[in-house]
Amino acid sequence: MTNIDHTPLTEQVRTRETPDAAIAMIDAIGTVVGWTQAAEQLVGYSAREVVGRPGAQVLASAEDGVRASVHGEQCRARGGWSGPMAVRHRDGHVLKMTLRVSLLRGQDADTRWLVSVTDIGTLSSGTARGPLRESLLAHTPIGIVVRDPQLRCTWVNDAMELYDGVPRDRRFGSRLKDSLPGFEAEALEVVMQQVLESGTTMVHEYRAWPPTAERREHVFSASFFCLQDAEGEPMGVCSISVDVTGNRRARERLAILSEASTRIGSTLDVMQTGQELADLTVPLLADHALVDLVESVPFALEPSARIGTGNGRPPALRRAGLASVELGVLELPWVREELIHVHPASPFADVLRTGRSHLVPVLDMEAHLGPWVHHDPARAQKVRDSGVHSLMVVPIRARRCVLGLALFGRSREQAPFQEDDLLLAEELVTRAALSLDNALRYARERSAALTLQRDLLPHRVRGGVAVEVASRYVPADMAHGVGGDWFDVIELSGARVALVVGDVVGHGIKAAATMGRLRTAVRTLADLDLPPDELLAHLDDTVRRLNDEDDDVSDEVPEVVGATCLYAVYDPVTRRCTIARAGHPPPLIVDPTGRVTIPDLPAGTPLGLGLGLVPFEAVEVQLPEGSLLALYSDGLVESRDHDLDVGMNRLGAALTHPGSSLQDLCSQVIETLPTQAQPDDVTLLLARTRALEPTQIASWELPNEPAAVSTARHLATHQLRQWGLEHLVSPVEQIISELVTNAIHHGDGPSRLRLIQHQVLTCEVFDTNTGHPRPRQPRTLDENGRGLYLVARLSRRWGSRSATDGKVVWAEQDLLPKAVAR
Repeated sequence: MTNIDHTPLTEQVRTRETPDAAIAMIDAIGTVVGWTQAAEQLVGYSAREVVGRPGAQVLASAEDGVRASVHGEQCRARGGWSGPMAVRHRDGHVLKMTLRVSLLRGQDADTRWLVSVTDIGTLSSGTARGPLRESLLAHTPIGIVVRDPQLRCTWVNDAMELYDGVPRDRRFGSRLKDSLPGFEAEALEVVMQQVLESGTTMVHEYRAWPPTAERREHVFSASFFCLQDAEGEPMGVCSISVDVTGNRRARERLAILSEASTRIGSTLDVMQTGQELADLTVPLLADHALVDLVESVPFALEPSARIGTGNGRPPALRRAGLASVELGVLELPWVREELIHVHPASPFADVLRTGRSHLVPVLDMEAHLGPWVHHDPARAQKVRDSGVHSLMVVPIRARRCVLGLALFGRSREQAPFQEDDLLLAEELVTRAALSLDNALRYARERSAALTLQRDLLPHRVRGGVAVEVASRYVPADMAHGVGGDWFDVIELSGARVALVVGDVVGHGIKAAATMGRLRTAVRTLADLDLPPDELLAHLDDTVRRLNDEDDDVSDEVPEVVGATCLYAVYDPVTRRCTIARAGHPPPLIVDPTGRVTIPDLPAGTPLGLGLGLVPFEAVEVQLPEGSLLALYSDGLVESRDHDLDVGMNRLGAALTHPGSSLQDLCSQVIETLPTQAQPDDVTLLLARTRALEPTQIASWELPNEPAAVSTARHLATHQLRQWGLEHLVSPVEQIISELVTNAIHHGDGPSRLRLIQHQVLTCEVFDTNTGHPRPRQPRTLDENGRGLYLVARLSRRWGSRSATDGKVVWAEQDLLPKAVAR
């Protein structure tokens, strides 16, 4: 006779909704005769829609219906079946399910089937309890009893007799307290009554002493489900009982799975993940653990062969993890990170090829490990010396590729590995495989983003005669990904140069691509010779248009593109630098004496994040020749560990080394970065200013009268001969004639002619008219309109820019005559 403990009912019962596990009853011909609320929550069909209809109606496809028919035959032959099955939800999407079909017997030799359904997707994303509980239900005998609303037994399976020793014939038509006289069944019947009234699923765990020879306490866990008829009314209650006496180990395994979620995959380093898997499983699961990855995996490359397609020699492995309860036991010829060649005839090669686990409960070296032991005597002897008597080899799989192997052995623990140990090992390895696959995917994405970033950044920066430049770019660490930092040096007209540093919000390929678009936009706007504040205003419009485009093409909530930027223009003629910024850190200026200053520069709004209502402001500073400008991104000076001022002071100190080259200064700055991983990209652009000699510049004021055209030609000719540029006299005279004529024609005040000899010869004409010249196509009889075409034809390039109280029209000539092709 079975006894139950007297733990209060409130301590024994745990009630919860379980939409991830559902129960249905099917008759001998496949018609649904009982349904549960949990089943409705899982697949969307109510009892009214399902009861009385074939169960195959919720299968995903006709092919699954055929499979169900085949499995039905297996059920009849074996008395049950368990395995995966695709089920179509009422709204149309397909669920991946695990089904267990159990045979129930009733009076007069009638049979029915009880179907336990679990959503694999829910289990994989839920707690560790779900997968282990389902694994136990799928591989452990369970006792099933179905009772009517009066709690009388109507259906039962064969396994229930093993639990309480009551033959099924004696059970039919009886309540629990009738079939087991003296059994304190009140608590269980209270639970069943609550299930009938509420329709919810309840779990009741109790201790009892079944009538077995060992007469020891057993722990049972009973789950109760309310079965509904076609009207949705309770037609009975189904109890599923599992002997969980050995579940102390299972609870330990639940703790292992819970711990695995925090200890495996803590980084995106595949070798570290392998070691974390080995460390976790010893000694909780095994006495010894080895984790070997396919050689290409540590280099962020997937194995070339898919599961079942490999032929010839198996791939080489690289040891990633090693753990043992006894130091020195597993000091094999291959230590961590060394290469291992797998013998083609070994079970390890079979696991690599098939992707299926290999369990050896009792290890016999010759019988189970095959001829490879003779070809690898050193390793075989190590296995013998270790005392390993039970072995599991589990493939590390991801997207139909085997990424490596995990080997588990027992030597101290005398109990051999069993199927449930293998299930746990496979679950742990699966979690490690997900982390490895994430690391591989991230490494590939990061590599693509880094390649894109480097391709979009300037490969070589040149400051012309205005500045000497040097730069550094350091991408963020693996955990944060490549960002959208960029820098640029753009040569402008009149020997000037533009210095740019920007930072797009976010990381990854999208940030890198956005960076490339913004860098292109800055170069395009720089060609228009816009002042820094106006250029940032146009760039802000560009970023806001990008955000509008994302709104139009995405149905999801769009990700707002934001960026910061600093744009500076330095003129070596006047030694003035005009700077404006949009939410970017200010530059540092180090004068020739080593004094560090930060210009008082309005911060401005980050690009794309404002409404364009607040204008950007530019500040002009006078720089002595040899001054050092430091432009950088916030990743260089910001840190969670200290204030911004600390980073700025560190940067300033690293730059005050008189006599150091710019390349050396860049290296010294980067060396001051914290040794820990960088959460953001680091960009640094250094520029040391130069000044043009007075002999390289010639300037003349011209009156607003026609005679000034001839005077300008004469002055320019004389200056060119002084510079030894006689070969440029003819084209420059024509260019000056057109530009001065236009200045006199369109301006209402004096103009000014300036010649600058640097890498090229620049001719500039200043006038008081603010309208910029635009080439137009003259008609046949027009007498005007051809001047700018002539200027463009005679120049290497030309353009115009705004100036104080007017504009400047300029044209450039190469200093050396072009070679004439023969």
